[in-house]
Amino acid sequence: MQPADCRPRPWILPVIVFAQFAGTSLWFAGNSVLPDLLRHAHLRGVSLGGVVSAVQLGFIAGTLLFALLTLADRVPPARLFLLSALAGSVANLGLLLPGLSALGLLGLRFATGLCLAGIYPVGMKIAADYYAGGLGKALGFLVGALVLGTALPHGLRWLGAGLPWAAVVLATSALAAAGGVLLWLLVPNGPFRRPGSRLQLSAVRGMWRHAPFRAAALGYFGHMWELYTFWAFVPLLLSVYQRLHPAAGPLPAGLAFATIAAGAGACVGSGYLAQRWGSLRPARLALAVSGACCVLSPVLLRLPPPLFGAAVLVWGLAVVADSPQFSALVAQQAPAAIKGTALTLVTCLGFALTIVSLQVFGLLQGYVAGQYLFLLLAPGPVLGLWATRKVARV
Repeated sequence: MQPADCRPRPWILPVIVFAQFAGTSLWFAGNSVLPDLLRHAHLRGVSLGGVVSAVQLGFIAGTLLFALLTLADRVPPARLFLLSALAGSVANLGLLLPGLSALGLLGLRFATGLCLAGIYPVGMKIAADYYAGGLGKALGFLVGALVLGTALPHGLRWLGAGLPWAAVVLATSALAAAGGVLLWLLVPNGPFRRPGSRLQLSAVRGMWRHAPFRAAALGYFGHMWELYTFWAFVPLLLSVYQRLHPAAGPLPAGLAFATIAAGAGACVGSGYLAQRWGSLRPARLALAVSGACCVLSPVLLRLPPPLFGAAVLVWGLAVVADSPQFSALVAQQAPAAIKGTALTLVTCLGFALTIVSLQVFGLLQGYVAGQYLFLLLAPGPVLGLWATRKVARV
């Protein structure tokens, strides 16, 4: 339990959650408007996988840079979050530039990913600075906000079918900037913040030798192999189902949005479970369910529409519910002086895996029948379950 004088004021967590939601709405903003953007700019040869990978590469480069410079531990995190949110908002607005080239598009999405490195892991660091106890619950809300932010651009396009694509870009940029300003104004340094110094490679090596930390990181890596590729290719999963069931009629409008957004509630739910069970058990449960969905995906694609829709929503719930708990385990097992760097470094490596997963998945689309493609995601949950099999309850 935190001492009474260290208990955060009641608005702290809602503000962090809102800022995280607002900032991460930049993540898939380019994806949701991509077809209209390509038509508007007369661009060819740009794929969804390429655009997603550009953001992920930017995020990886940013998190690696932040880790090497130990920015998340040396710079006041609210200030770092603000600067990243404002820069990301500007990079996102660049999509509206006239005469945008394919290289320019990918460069802007890379820059957006670079800025997200100062939003997502830094938001988790801020939460860890306030919630030394109950961190699993706090991160459940935070990653739930990430999920809603990721789904928001798809939701805007679905709810406003006639909404111009440029309006989605403007809305997400304004939201991200507002979130950064609000957090900077209302969330000072947390009571458990320990300012860090320059990167100490010996401390990082020692961190990786600590078995519980290593298991938590490997569990996170297995989860990340599946997560972003699943999110990016949910529309493909639904289109494969439509091809296999041409007489079934269209699937419910907004199912892709609902599949991603459903994970927000699952993250919050896993946070409450973590208060009772610790973070490890809900993380492993979610990983087992999503892994089962991967393995059973050819069977799920043969179900009648109502059962298929329910199965996809369960998959959307499980695929991300473990994320806040693995992050909480990483934060709990990292040395206090390099906690922000540890979170940033593990997040960096996890997102590097998403690039491999996305590219392998995209490459094999031309060689593997659609109903079997999602089996390629199963190794991630298997790795995560194997790595955490002997870890004591945390």
